[in-house]
Amino acid sequence: MVLTTKIYNKFQTVIPKEIREKLHITEDYLVEWYLDEKGEVKLKFVEDLSFENMAGIFSSPKPTDAVKLKKQVQRGKK
Repeated sequence: MVLTTKIYNKFQTVIPKEIREKLHITEDYLVEWYLDEKGEVKLKFVEDLSFENMAGIFSSPKPTDAVKLKKQVQRGKK
C-alpha cells in the first residue's frame, strides 16, 4: 500500500486515515522516526503514556516511596 500526503508549513503532515484505522492510532500516540543505513525512513507509532498511565505496570523487589519517586521524576532526576 502506498499513500501520499502533503508536507505543510512547519513541516507538518497528516497520517492517512487508512493507516490510522489499521494501526488503531489515536491522538495519544507519538511518532518515532528512524533513518536506517540505506537512508530509508521508518516510522513507529507508540502510545504516549503519562506517569498516571504507567502506575502499577512496574514492580520493584524493594519497597519504594511513590510520592518521593514522582517528585524526582517531575524534577528530572533519576
